[in-house]
Amino acid sequence: MRKKTADASRARRTRRSVRKQPRPRTHRKPLARNRKRPARPPRGAEVPDAVQPAGMAEPIHRVSDSPPAVSVVIPVMNERRHIAGVIREAFRVHPDTEVIVVANGSTDGSAEIARRMGAKVLNYPQPLGHDVGRAIGAELARGEACLFLDGDMIIPSAQLKPFVQAVLQGGVDVALNDYSGPTDKMQVHSVVLAKHALNTMLNRPDLAGTSLTAIPHALSRKALETIGTQALSVPPLAHAKAVRLGMRVVPVHRVNVGKMNLPRRERERVAPLERLIMGDHLEALEWLASHSGARAGFADSRSARSDRGGDV
Repeated sequence: MRKKTADASRARRTRRSVRKQPRPRTHRKPLARNRKRPARPPRGAEVPDAVQPAGMAEPIHRVSDSPPAVSVVIPVMNERRHIAGVIREAFRVHPDTEVIVVANGSTDGSAEIARRMGAKVLNYPQPLGHDVGRAIGAELARGEACLFLDGDMIIPSAQLKPFVQAVLQGGVDVALNDYSGPTDKMQVHSVVLAKHALNTMLNRPDLAGTSLTAIPHALSRKALETIGTQALSVPPLAHAKAVRLGMRVVPVHRVNVGKMNLPRRERERVAPLERLIMGDHLEALEWLASHSGARAGFADSRSARSDRGGDV
């Protein structure tokens, strides 16, 4: 009897001690909080301006240490209907290619589509302006050749490869689209005339109306470093610098972007864009004049007439 009483007493003490043990703490709540908290970069880590520019809404993916052979830069603003096709063709231009999408002012999910396609995405909440995305993307690009496209034109990779090959294998610094615009009309467009005039003043009449204004085009690493990526926000200025600073500028392949631009012309206000491009050409001419003397490379016709014995 005593043995049973002692056993019962020990059992009661054991149950009381078990009840007094504090319950083990779970980590569910801390883990839930940790999932919401964004990870901080390591202390002392440096983030280049090109990787995280001012005004960016969200960080971009870190890049690997090994630079690719080709970088493709694509400015995008509300192009969800086209951007997947543009990126797909861009990745096909070379086995070692990175695609950089500069989404600016996009509200239709274009940036998310670009990420899913494997592109590196710079996302700006506000529109940056015409051509500015090219300069920003070029600053981030690491390839030996940098190909520039637009987000609303799906150009087959077979039409893009000649530009990349000209830079990587042909020693070309600036591979232009061999498209001068229509000149067989009674009234030639003012932008077409401006392109011809700029090339004439650059002493490159052989370039006709080809220009960095028209995509696609590709630049070598040497060209980007020589003319500066900032100049790409004003394509005629970048074009003038490339020619004037001794880059090898060659029209390598023709892509008729005039026909592809027809839907864009219906969406955009053509007159403001035309004025912008004309202003860009004036800026290029101003730079050329300041770096070539008062006559921007033209011989003084009065001096020439004087040398021939004509009237001054």
